[in-house]
Amino acid sequence: MNIRKMTINDYDNVYKLWISCVGMGLNNLDDSKEGIEKFLKRNPDTCFVAEDEFIKGVIIVGNDGRRGYIYHTAVHPDFRHQGIASKLVDTAIKSLAESGINKVALVVFGKNETGNKFWEKQGFTVRNDLIYRNKTLNEMIRIDT
Repeated sequence: MNIRKMTINDYDNVYKLWISCVGMGLNNLDDSKEGIEKFLKRNPDTCFVAEDEFIKGVIIVGNDGRRGYIYHTAVHPDFRHQGIASKLVDTAIKSLAESGINKVALVVFGKNETGNKFWEKQGFTVRNDLIYRNKTLNEMIRIDT
């Protein structure tokens, strides 16, 4: 299994992977090819794919200069429980640390039991003292969950 940096040329295969994962929250603007291209330009060293004959896993990670953020981590359902997601997370976290980032955060849907168990095993804790807030700036955004 090869872990390498994601490029925009991977988008079509990554999007197919995302939609193969039940419960993946995607929206039509941020997760469009244009949206991901913009994200990759700002974060060229922290987004990765896992592949051999084809892309089996992906992790999208960015930072604001002080804190890292993990988005859209996914492994094709047929290839789970083989350590692919853990390797992607380790690679992304190492990349963040090398660029001086000391803390990383993520959001998981509460109903995503598989994802929540995975992140707990990775050492991520739940913050019960926070309320996550969101505001849509463009009414064109459609979310698929």
